[in-house]
Amino acid sequence: RNWDGGMVAQGKALIPLMKVKSMRENLRENDILLDYLEKHPYRPTYKLLSGQQDPDVSFEPLRNYLDLAYIGIISIGTPPQEFKVVLDTGSADLWVPSIYCSSPACGKHNTFNPLLSSTFLVSGRPINIVYGSGRMSGFLAYDTVQIAGLVDVAQAFGLSLQEPGKFMEYAVFDGILGLSYPSLSFEGITPVFDNLWAQGLISQNLFAFYLSSKEERGSMLMLGGVDPSYYSGDLHWVPVSRPLYWQLAVDRISMNGEAIGCDSGCQGIVDTGTSLLIGPRDPVLNIQKIINAQHSHGGEYIIDCDTISTLPDIIFTIDGVDYPVPASAYIRKSSVHGCYSNFDESAAHESEPYEVWVLGDVFLRLYFTVFDRANNRIGLAPAV
Repeated sequence: RNWDGGMVAQGKALIPLMKVKSMRENLRENDILLDYLEKHPYRPTYKLLSGQQDPDVSFEPLRNYLDLAYIGIISIGTPPQEFKVVLDTGSADLWVPSIYCSSPACGKHNTFNPLLSSTFLVSGRPINIVYGSGRMSGFLAYDTVQIAGLVDVAQAFGLSLQEPGKFMEYAVFDGILGLSYPSLSFEGITPVFDNLWAQGLISQNLFAFYLSSKEERGSMLMLGGVDPSYYSGDLHWVPVSRPLYWQLAVDRISMNGEAIGCDSGCQGIVDTGTSLLIGPRDPVLNIQKIINAQHSHGGEYIIDCDTISTLPDIIFTIDGVDYPVPASAYIRKSSVHGCYSNFDESAAHESEPYEVWVLGDVFLRLYFTVFDRANNRIGLAPAV
């Protein structure tokens, strides 16, 4: 098994993921986190309304990549040019920086040079992806994308011409590869995973994530199959409630048998592109109060590290099955300054007909997750 290319066997491919230092930690260590958070007050929002206003502007991610820690390596072009990308189940498009990008952020990352690829095709179509802290603007192109040894030909992808300021400058990744449903992608574009399936490169129309909580290596994205050695017990299958995000119905969120959120049921979005557990303001503030997390500068919640050993589990009940999240998971230790709550609040939308929670990497490190496109369902089992 080689590190960069991953491994292919019988229509199943494994792509190793690296756990890297998050942008938040990088900013904190450079003593510019406060300044950044004040300039970019961030609220994660999700496009819950159908109907895209402008087919060339993708508003779907509006994502907080501040805490992202898992990246994979792909290559684009002939011969291949390598990129570190976030493998993100909360968005659908692939984009990387281009040599034509003039933003300072692009100078710190691998950039794609179309002139060096014999299989490159330009479409000329402009694209914009709007994020919480700025927008990526660029153009659409087609080329061969290699992921975990699979060769995806004529894949549409975005090349950036401009990237939002500090947002990308301190990022350890070059671009993003979306794995949500195609309904989130640019109009008329087939996302990477759909092409892998359509081109007969994988034997099952599903993929799975194993996120290691311990070491930098060991995390894995499986394409086209599931390796049962990464989880214990049986997978519990939950139907996707709305095939846009990887969204499912959550029964309730409780602690010591008492509901502390999602009292009368809510929706959960399973999202590898979000690190934290994110919910509506009131229930999140309630949870911060219960676990005695104190609001600090820049919107972070500080918590006494000693409470990790005393606080009870917070339980997410999904389709009648309990998924406990222990204090050691919902509290994170910073390498520099103490401990922080892993709960964060989302921007409220008046138009939202229901309460939405985002189950990010905090949840996914505990539970091996299968994203089954063939049957529109999500499989969950305790990760080993």
